[in-house]
Parts: sequence; C-alpha cells; structure tokens
Amino acid sequence: MIQKLIDKSMSKSPWIFHINAGSCNGCDIELVSVLTPRYDAERLGFRLTGTPRQADIVVVSGPITLQTRDRLVRTLAQVPEPFCVVSLGSCPRSGNVFKGSYAIDGPLEKYVHVDVSVGGCTPKPEAVVAALAKAAEILAEKRKEMRK
Repeated sequence: MIQKLIDKSMSKSPWIFHINAGSCNGCDIELVSVLTPRYDAERLGFRLTGTPRQADIVVVSGPITLQTRDRLVRTLAQVPEPFCVVSLGSCPRSGNVFKGSYAIDGPLEKYVHVDVSVGGCTPKPEAVVAALAKAAEILAEKRKEMRK
C-alpha cells in the first residue's frame, strides 16, 4: 500500500537536474524559462533539484569539453536508477559551432545513453517542455521494467 503511494507520487513529479557541460548559456536560459509562469512546466510536476542524488531526469546542455567530461561522468554516476538523460540543444549532440575545437570531447552519446534529444540553437521552450514530457514517459516505462 505504501509502496503504491510512493510510486504514484514519484510518477507525477519527476525532478530535473541540469548539467552545463560548457555551453554559451542560451539553452540554460531556455530551460529556466520553461519553469517560469509563461510555460509553467511545474504544472506537469517538473521541479529542479540541486543534487543529482534526487534527480529523475538529467538535462545536459553545451558541448562536452575536456574539462567537464570527467565531472559529467562522475555526476551521472550519482543519479539513482532509473533515470533519463535529455540532451538540450545542438551542442551535446554535435558540438555545433564548437565542433573541431581542441577543447571539445563530445558528443554526449559517447559517455551516456541519451533518451531524448532536443535540437536547435537554442531550442524553443515548447520543444523543451515536449522533451521533458517524453522523458517522463520513458522514465515511467523504465520504472515498470525495474518492478518486473
């Protein structure tokens, strides 16, 4: 009975942890704008958390740089299973305008399985909300699989 209540409440309120892997902050601003009253992703239950240990969805923005690579991998190792990874913007996928730079060591798929990818530089807030909703669906499926 109590476990059912916990499972139901967790499915309705996925927590997001954001990792900036070296971005220009364009995607970061869009992620924050999604949580403001205009787009109000919190009405769907999404909340930012300050620690990866409480996260259900990890949002990564920016190209993976040599300096952030190890920190990214260590941070992702702290996230409890099951979790979803959302690639925000073009940089984590391809490096975008930074591709070919001596400091870039991406794409993100080299280090972690990406469940949802949002394209664009910068992605539209509607696309970010849709990606978070898709990640919540994938997370629910992963939780179902774990219970089997």
